[in-house]
Amino acid sequence: MKVSVIIKALNEERNIVRAIESALAAVAVVGSGEVILADSMSTDRTVDLASAYPVRIVQLANPNDRCCGVGAEIGYRIASGDYLYILDADMELDGDFLKAAILALDFDPTLGGVGGLVEEMNIQNAEFRGRAAQASPHMRIGEVDRLNMGGLYRKSAIDKLGYLTNRNLHAFEEFELAVRLRADGYHLIRLDMPAVRHYGHTDDSFLLLGKRWRSKYAWGIGELVRESIGKKYLSRVLFEVKLYRQAALVLGWWCVLVVLSFMVLMGDMNWAAPIFILLVPIVAMSLKRRSVSDGVYVVAFLCVFTAGLIAGAFSGRKGSPCGDLNVKVMK
Repeated sequence: MKVSVIIKALNEERNIVRAIESALAAVAVVGSGEVILADSMSTDRTVDLASAYPVRIVQLANPNDRCCGVGAEIGYRIASGDYLYILDADMELDGDFLKAAILALDFDPTLGGVGGLVEEMNIQNAEFRGRAAQASPHMRIGEVDRLNMGGLYRKSAIDKLGYLTNRNLHAFEEFELAVRLRADGYHLIRLDMPAVRHYGHTDDSFLLLGKRWRSKYAWGIGELVRESIGKKYLSRVLFEVKLYRQAALVLGWWCVLVVLSFMVLMGDMNWAAPIFILLVPIVAMSLKRRSVSDGVYVVAFLCVFTAGLIAGAFSGRKGSPCGDLNVKVMK
């Protein structure tokens, strides 16, 4: 079998039919493959809707195991394809891309994974508006250090590593996969052609940020450091994830605010200085984004993820990434 498309899902009844139909059509273009729904115990109609299609379904058996890193992993453990595509349930896969990516992997045995262009379909909130506007280095054409937003991977390379995505990560699972592949001698590329359409969250910016914290998605930045300690790629992780440098600045900003506030309380100065320091990043981000609300959001986002760095780094692990997972193969 040439390819396995692994669709990660949790309560995606609004999107799952579109994702499955696009994956089946893409596999048909390739001529040989399977579609796997990797479900994290959805409580809506996601699994019922998927059951009407010729797809394999595997589901977590314990809701405490839910996280971004576990979805693709449970799909990988039953996958039969030579190549694996990780597809979020709110995405739509392009068959022509899949065919081109397979040709690239067939041609170059040192190629560990291939991505393509991502079209953001919903940019109502500040997070996805920022993603669409920024030209992140890893989203550019050519050699890249990660395949965020999905990619096609060489299964034999993953088998050598022992696992596809890390069950201990609530975010950054695709970057952690990429850094392990690169440390093992593989490289990654992004082709100049559409790969997926992404129908992301439509929640209000700050409501989505609250969800990022409650779901522990914001903890992923700290969990990534914890999972990389003692590994040969730790320095790459710290250097290549921009959010660590931003978090260091936020921590410094917090420290200055605490010191100045303490001085105010001790009667050594008035509140003008700490208020000024508080407003500087907000004003700077508002000017950069040309929007006060987006500026406030960016600062709030960085504060939440800096707190997540601390919480995630000191949080408990679920177990070895290669360890047993409690799952049900439903179809």
